[in-house]
Amino acid sequence: MTPPDHPRTPRPAAAGGPPTIWHRLDLVLARIRPHREPLSLLADALVIAFCWNVTYLFRLGFERWIEARPSYDPWVMLGVVGAYLAAFAALRVPQAMWRFSGFGEVKRLTLACVLAGSVSAAVVMGLGLVKVPRAVLALHPFVALMGVCVVRVAYRMLYEHARQRITGSEREIRRAVVMGAGAAARLLLAGIHEQGWIVLGLLDDDPAKHGARIAGVPVLGPLDAITDKAVRGAATHVVVALPSATRAQRRRALDLAAATGLPVVTVPGVDELRTGQSRIERLREIEPEDLLGREPVRLDDSGVAAVIAGRTVLITGAGGSIGSELCRQVARFAPARIVLYELSEFNLYTIEQELSLAFPNVALVRLIGDVKDLAHLRAACAAWRPDIVFHAAAFKHVPLMEEEHNALAALRNNTLGTYHAALAAAEAGCGRFVLISTDKAVNPTNVMGATKRAAEMVVSMMAARHPGTRFMAVRFGNVLGSSGSVIPKFKEQIARGGPVTVTHPDIIRYFMTIPEAARLVLQAAAVGESGQVLVLDMGEPVKIVDLARDLIRLAGQTQDIRIEFTGLRPGEKLYEELLADADDTLPTAVPRLRIARLAAESGEIGALLHWAAAAQGARDIDVREMLRQVVAEYRPAA
Repeated sequence: MTPPDHPRTPRPAAAGGPPTIWHRLDLVLARIRPHREPLSLLADALVIAFCWNVTYLFRLGFERWIEARPSYDPWVMLGVVGAYLAAFAALRVPQAMWRFSGFGEVKRLTLACVLAGSVSAAVVMGLGLVKVPRAVLALHPFVALMGVCVVRVAYRMLYEHARQRITGSEREIRRAVVMGAGAAARLLLAGIHEQGWIVLGLLDDDPAKHGARIAGVPVLGPLDAITDKAVRGAATHVVVALPSATRAQRRRALDLAAATGLPVVTVPGVDELRTGQSRIERLREIEPEDLLGREPVRLDDSGVAAVIAGRTVLITGAGGSIGSELCRQVARFAPARIVLYELSEFNLYTIEQELSLAFPNVALVRLIGDVKDLAHLRAACAAWRPDIVFHAAAFKHVPLMEEEHNALAALRNNTLGTYHAALAAAEAGCGRFVLISTDKAVNPTNVMGATKRAAEMVVSMMAARHPGTRFMAVRFGNVLGSSGSVIPKFKEQIARGGPVTVTHPDIIRYFMTIPEAARLVLQAAAVGESGQVLVLDMGEPVKIVDLARDLIRLAGQTQDIRIEFTGLRPGEKLYEELLADADDTLPTAVPRLRIARLAAESGEIGALLHWAAAAQGARDIDVREMLRQVVAEYRPAA
């Protein structure tokens, strides 16, 4: 899906003002475009009749071009026009779009005119209509060809000039039907013309608005009228302008819009508008949170500010998907400083630049570091004395960690790295340490899940050994839009023209958004006690193939892109276990957030840590065996 942008416009309609003459012209053309084919035939009939008279004028001159005609000439002209229209219809000339007329269209018109002219001449001569000049019969196909070509070229020139005046560039004019006729739609109409958009109409389920006009744009009917081709007309996009609607209402609107086969864009959500992150006229693609089948979890921020405000917060993996969102969320609560601990130079630079611009009053410390380097972690914690450590650094791509020679790297980064970060935090007197874990740590079938379960065991061990620091873990499911997740992958595949690859038609996952995940981590820091793991009741799971279909439909490419099933990847489960089981967890004051105590350890985690620290070039089979001895529920996939 191509994201909407903000083209340069030379002299557009003023924001909130009436559309220009070019906007009005395009609206007229858009309204008649659904009837393009019969109108094309009618225009061609008039041109061919006109050219018949022009040919007589050329042959007989001004003095005789009317008097010298036979009395039956009008009937001959009607027959000739019918022959041309039949030839045009047979060669599918009316289906062509005049604004795209080029050499291919000229070739088709030439063939049609020669064919129709030859048949017409043969019939006239065969019927003995000798008073029709032979020169007229011979010349008319060429004059008619010039006429129909000139009309198409003139239309294309007019269209391209209008496009230039409306969009300020060579890009196609975008015509939209807007779903929603409330306050958001009013604000949208005030600025959307500046971006080169033409709004054909509005739709709203409020009967009182039907037939009304908002900023000169008619309200055409209820939302489900978008499925009517006559209502959509010549629309190229559907805009969903329902920022304050419930999740169910927005989802219904998106489903209706997707059924049209047109690309779907939306206005920013109410949270984005409230915080000033965006403006109503800045249309955007459908984001992962728009596809979530449930209302986003709104965690209680009470207590979070008391934990973070004025404190030093260290975030490992600060430039990653979850780590960077944690930085944004933490910065909102005015910490004394944020220590950004990141291995990737590019990721560190990117998040530092963003935070510096958005939160200029928050002090930032930028550290290039690796959680496998205990000495560096100790030095960083000793220097900055963090009050809270959020440990987000991890390898999380399941199939990649299953590949040969990667198991040891996963163990050292995910498990040993957690121990290093936790130990450095405890030695520096840190008050809270929060591990970001995953649902794949539940009954793991892969190396990544097993190493994250072992990391949870590290947190349990550290909670027992260092009572001065609260050690806790946060476990959640797949994060929509994070690096390595299916949404960015599907979008890239759609942009390339497909196919979209899904491992299995029945694979399901629990999903949450990146902001939800970050808020859950902050909530854990505020309400969690040492040795606990916090989990989120994430509602019903989502079929991955349904997610892929939604993205294809919303891109308006249902006919062009297919879904291909590739089979489960190494270590991948068909179903993930539930994150919050009421039988095994306890409720908290925050709805849908539950707490469970980490289970008693079935193996010696200390021995695994010692082995991981000393192992050099260990075989994958040895790593899996060590994990199996410590993580009893680990069952490597065949």
